[in-house]
Amino acid sequence: MNANELRDKTPDQLRDQLVQLKKEAFNLRFQQATNQLENTARMRTVRRDVARVKTILNEKAASAAGEEA
Repeated sequence: MNANELRDKTPDQLRDQLVQLKKEAFNLRFQQATNQLENTARMRTVRRDVARVKTILNEKAASAAGEEA
């Protein structure tokens, strides 16, 4: 997933994506704790995707606030 794909989504879609990514991160942490995690690089990818989604949400909120002022 890249930032340009995320910018095309609505804030509601981004929030749904964020919830989904956080659930996946939780499941990956659980798998790691029980030594069942096979793809360790996936944790890094999910964490970065969460940060990307949060960044885009903040950008959209800032631009919406800027338009109101």
